[in-house]
Amino acid sequence: MILSRRALLSLSAAAGLSGCGAVSAVSRASNPLDTYTLSPLGPAGARPGSTRHLVVELPTSGGELATDRILIKVSPLQAEYLPDARWSEPTPAMVQTLLVNSLLNRGGFRLVSRVGAGLEPDFTLMSEIQAFQAELSGPDLASAQIRVQLQMTLIRESDRAIAGTRRFSGTEAVASDSTVALIAGLDRATQSMLADAIGWVQATA
Repeated sequence: MILSRRALLSLSAAAGLSGCGAVSAVSRASNPLDTYTLSPLGPAGARPGSTRHLVVELPTSGGELATDRILIKVSPLQAEYLPDARWSEPTPAMVQTLLVNSLLNRGGFRLVSRVGAGLEPDFTLMSEIQAFQAELSGPDLASAQIRVQLQMTLIRESDRAIAGTRRFSGTEAVASDSTVALIAGLDRATQSMLADAIGWVQATA
């Protein structure tokens, strides 16, 4: 399905109407949505051995990202969602899954988990999702800018000290605002961000 900026703006305008606008929104909400997910980093060469245990906490986020809907910014102050698609799980849970699987694939830890599993971890990774969206606010109506950004903090559990904190970003320009193009752009931007973030965690822990 091709999602033009005009269609997004029309949806936004319709949402502000009472009566039939509300009925239309309910009708759209009852339609099944295509479900998407993103790719973790794959294995890269020999995985170094380690005895360290890392817990990846569920990332925090603003309310607009605390959902399984795919965020579109039609202006810096206006948030919309793709009307025909959703993530396989809420955005914070999906990002947590990507971090866990990427760390497992790239190695450097004996155990990577979402919870302590009865064991005392060596490190805890905390993160905040500051951006995870497509932005349609540029001059070209047929294109979009993808932006993902995480603020990550690594806690050393032996003394509860901050081992390191850093912000990671990924951007990607896409030539079409179709759903498939936007998802592919989000996947590429996320892969770029994960490569930097996972390398930092391995070096800092």
